[in-house]
Amino acid sequence: MIYKNFQDKKLSFLGMGCMRFPTVDGNIANVDMEKTAEIFDYAIKNGVNYFDTAWGYHNGQSEIVTGKILSKYPRDSYYLADKFPGYDLANMDKVEEIFEKQLEKTGVEYFDFYLIHNVCERNVNEYLDEKYRIFKHLVAQKENGRIKHLGFSAHADIPALKRFLEKYGHAMEFCQLQINWVDWSFQRAKEKVELLKAYNIPVWVMEPVRGGKLARLSPKHEAKLKALRPDESVAAWCFRFLQTALDCKVVLSGMSDMSQVQDNVKTCAEEKPLTAEELRVLQEITAEMMTDSVPCTACRYCTEYCPQGLNIPELLELYNEHKFTGGGFISPMRISVMPEDKRPSACLGCRACEEVCPQKIKIADVLAAYAELLK
Repeated sequence: MIYKNFQDKKLSFLGMGCMRFPTVDGNIANVDMEKTAEIFDYAIKNGVNYFDTAWGYHNGQSEIVTGKILSKYPRDSYYLADKFPGYDLANMDKVEEIFEKQLEKTGVEYFDFYLIHNVCERNVNEYLDEKYRIFKHLVAQKENGRIKHLGFSAHADIPALKRFLEKYGHAMEFCQLQINWVDWSFQRAKEKVELLKAYNIPVWVMEPVRGGKLARLSPKHEAKLKALRPDESVAAWCFRFLQTALDCKVVLSGMSDMSQVQDNVKTCAEEKPLTAEELRVLQEITAEMMTDSVPCTACRYCTEYCPQGLNIPELLELYNEHKFTGGGFISPMRISVMPEDKRPSACLGCRACEEVCPQKIKIADVLAAYAELLK
């Protein structure tokens, strides 16, 4: 197992994401304890020492399952991460009671790592509002030893991420981001990593295989990768990309069966960065996967002519995200915080924007289709 230095700790490069455990009868709240314990035992035996759970995973059962399985092991033999669930705005004024309940559910006296969960456009105002006492309370828990390291995870775009960092960046010891070889450019992960560098904040990676999408490519694309690395799985390329593109400390993988943990453990036994040619092939595959994307270059000529004042480049970007992900979280979330008169449904269909679009995009048709997808 590759280990990364973080302050006084050595963290396994491969971390166990605790949101995709095997279940019974497909019921997300009914975790298969026997199979999950086997996965944990194999991972620990092969060097994994970082485990990442959260309040809402498996409908609230992940913290309980994770704590129960890890209780078999000495407390100083693993690192446990949990998160404050600010993705649900109803939780914002409950930081004290939720934190205590999380300690109870996991059965530990402290968290090695604790995150302000999922900073994004929908909740950044509340996270920054001191009346909720979230930051103040978590810092107090760090001071009394119940949190060893405080950080945050984010799905925010650059402006919201900057707002959070401007206020709390000085106190954040790490940040967890969605990074993979598609989102390096598609979700501007590279820019986000550079922003974190300016604050000297180390990076943790989530969604390295984008929920499994990048582990199951088309036969044509898989053949291209196999021709270059016959002995490595398609999923291994996701880890190799991360070993090449940035210095991340932990890569979290939500492994739901033994074959996945075995393959990831094998991959993370050593560093095998990609060559320039291999990176070029990944970029080529990314471009081919995005052939259905709207080719907006964000020149913004369109916005000058929109009578509704719509941020058309942003809406087209979110449309691409929605189509590629099949809906997902980011597109609906970002749209939900926009005023009604700035959403895709506000488009009048006047086509004034199309007359000045250098890419000749049928913008009105795209926004109408997007509005239907969001219903």
